[in-house]
Amino acid sequence: MTGERTLPVERASAWRALNDPQLLKRAIPGCESLLANAAGGYDLVITAAIGPVRARFKGSMQLADVVAPESYTIRFEGQGGPAGFARGDAHVSLTELTGSAARRTSVRYRVSAQVGGRLAQVGSRLIDAAAGAMADQFFGSFSALLAAPAEAAGSGAPVAGLGLRTLLKAFLRRLFRRDRAPP
Repeated sequence: MTGERTLPVERASAWRALNDPQLLKRAIPGCESLLANAAGGYDLVITAAIGPVRARFKGSMQLADVVAPESYTIRFEGQGGPAGFARGDAHVSLTELTGSAARRTSVRYRVSAQVGGRLAQVGSRLIDAAAGAMADQFFGSFSALLAAPAEAAGSGAPVAGLGLRTLLKAFLRRLFRRDRAPP
C-alpha cells in the first residue's frame, strides 16, 4: 500500500509530531497504549477489525534508517491471538511544500505487510480496504490534532485546554474545505 497526505504544518513540526508517542496514540485508530521500550522502540496495543475478524493486537515497532527530519522506516509486528499476526515495514518520507502562505508538509508512505492466521483467510482485498480506511482515519485525526493547536494559538485560546469539541470542529473544517485536494 502506498499513499501521500498533506499535513498543515512545516516539516520540522510534522517530524516532531510523527515521533510523539502521546500524539500518535491519540491519532491511531483503536490504539489503547503506545509506550517506549528498552530497545528504543515502542510497545503498543491496538484493537482492530478487519472484515469479520476483530482482535486486540499486542506488538512492537522500531524505527530504522532514520534521516531526521526527512525519512524513516517503521518495522512492526503484532500478535492478535487466534486472529493471527501482522508484521511488516512502512517507509515514511516528509517533504516541505512551498508556494503558499501556510507551511505544509507532504508525507509519503509505502507499507508492506504479511498477515497470518484467521487474518490471512479474510483475503487481500478486505485487508487492503481495512488498511486504507485505517490510514484515512489516522491522517484525518492526526491532521486535526496538528491544526487545532495552530488555530487555538492564533485565536489566543490556551492550547492545553483543547477539548474534543475543538478537535472535532477542526477536523470537520479541514475535511469539508472546498479547496481540499482529493486524496
